[in-house]
Amino acid sequence: MYIPAVYKRNVYRGRTAPRRPLPPSTVPDRITPADFLPLKTDAFYILLVLLHGERHGYAIMREASERSDGRVELQAGALYRLLAKMLDDGLVVESQRRPAADADDERRRYYRVSALGKRVIAADAERMASLAEAARTALRGQTALA
Repeated sequence: MYIPAVYKRNVYRGRTAPRRPLPPSTVPDRITPADFLPLKTDAFYILLVLLHGERHGYAIMREASERSDGRVELQAGALYRLLAKMLDDGLVVESQRRPAADADDERRRYYRVSALGKRVIAADAERMASLAEAARTALRGQTALA
């Protein structure tokens, strides 16, 4: 049985389909940040950029590249597919506010991070921090033995 919510959440983990479909009784009624973890690098940087304010697609691509020192190069097609999934899942929302008409292209769509998106990126940052601390602790132990 195909469950769209499970499919969408697995996209963030780098899988495009569930490994084994879940029976309806196991699908959670309430989505939690842990349901989206771990985030793929692209999704993490999109949320990170949007934490600093509303952005349109090209600005997200440019700023993600800057913030990652060029390690993350989002392509337009991949960016908009991922934004569409993030919109569906409630991690980002399309902003209704627009800059002045003379300073903006009316075709641009602006995005901002949602409350759920903020909780998800905070949870992923905490997850990565605990991994980094575990690695540091293990490396200190090996240094003492050497």
